[in-house]
Amino acid sequence: MSDRLRRPPADPPMIGALRMPDPTVGPVVSLLRRLSIALGALVATALIVYFGQAGYVDNNNTGPLSLIDAFYYATVSLSTTGYGDIVPVTSTARLLTTVVITPLRLLFLIVLVGTTVELLTERSRQAFRIQRWRSRVRDHTVVVGYGTKGRAAVETLLGDGAEPSEIVVVDTDRTQLDSASALGLVTVTGNATRSSVLRIAGVQQASAIVVATNRDDTAVLVTLTARELAPKITIVAAVRESENVHLLRQSGANSVIVSAETAGRLLGMATTTPSVVEVVEDLLTPDAGFAISERPVEESEIGGSPRHLTDIVLGVVRGDDLHRVDAAAVDALERGDRLLYVRKATPPDQP
Repeated sequence: MSDRLRRPPADPPMIGALRMPDPTVGPVVSLLRRLSIALGALVATALIVYFGQAGYVDNNNTGPLSLIDAFYYATVSLSTTGYGDIVPVTSTARLLTTVVITPLRLLFLIVLVGTTVELLTERSRQAFRIQRWRSRVRDHTVVVGYGTKGRAAVETLLGDGAEPSEIVVVDTDRTQLDSASALGLVTVTGNATRSSVLRIAGVQQASAIVVATNRDDTAVLVTLTARELAPKITIVAAVRESENVHLLRQSGANSVIVSAETAGRLLGMATTTPSVVEVVEDLLTPDAGFAISERPVEESEIGGSPRHLTDIVLGVVRGDDLHRVDAAAVDALERGDRLLYVRKATPPDQP
């Protein structure tokens, strides 16, 4: 196991590892919108010249201006090319050029130059958003690994009321990170066994970290690194084999979930008591049916037994210890106790 847990050499400083969620409006839509504004300014200028052609003269043509001539003048005027072959000669035409066409020229240039500048400064804008996010984020949750387990953990957090901006996903797979970013989650590209990656994710200011990697040895290394950086953070890790549970706990994990054995137990139960499996899945789904939740004990409940409450209480958390509902130690509730109870789940589309 020691060879498998050997820490890889340190990576050079990463640039662009942290990515904020993409804006609601896509780049193609934004570009088409700006192009429409530019074309609108061009058409408006051409129509002004065409309908006011009496005030313009074409030095290369003695006849009236055609619509093509009007668009030609609008194009060279708005782009500030200005060949000087078509010019306003009357006072009215010059007034329109000053009051209307000049603002349209500025709008045209702002749209084109603004689009170019935005494309060139996207990296700087992203860096500013990252800096602002890092200065404000506190008590967030870091999810390491966005596979099946990590995605389910994120869905549960969101179902329990967490905001997408309060969740940071760390993974090396760009496809997985794109899926997380589509949900509005902040993503970090990199190997979470390295302290530099976890620092970028803000693990030192986080309240919890979920380790949902595909390998148990990787989970141990991530847990060790996270505990070293943030001694007080809550670490929840998933492992495939039960024999590695003690390694995770010795590494600093507060809770360890054995994913393979848990799934195996449900499979075994489903062969004889499928209804029990349905109830368990219902309790584990926060947005449908019933769910297990936690709440503080109310003043009116202090001194009473948790078995006599209206809610279906499964356990009582007192201090750092969890007691079953029938334990003698919690037969009388105390101020500061927290109840684990079954509540009716609220679908995400309902208040």
